[in-house]
Amino acid sequence: MSAEVRQFVIDAIAAMNYPIDDVDADTPLGSAGVDLESLAVAELAVRVEDAYGVTFTDEESEQMAAMTVGEFAEAVAQRAELASA
Repeated sequence: MSAEVRQFVIDAIAAMNYPIDDVDADTPLGSAGVDLESLAVAELAVRVEDAYGVTFTDEESEQMAAMTVGEFAEAVAQRAELASA
């Protein structure tokens, strides 16, 4: 499931008009990688919440920028599995 979520995250980043040419599981979401601004991180969180039925607190959204694409996808997959259990 995390591979599916990872692809969703990359597609969402592309839909928000960020370049994804070199984006993979090890790419940070924040300034060291994709360089998502705080509003873009919040938008990404909303897209994932809508698609997978998971939620993130405001504090967690701030921490998302420090995650890699793979770490974020894994966190979403774990929450989605818990929510469906």
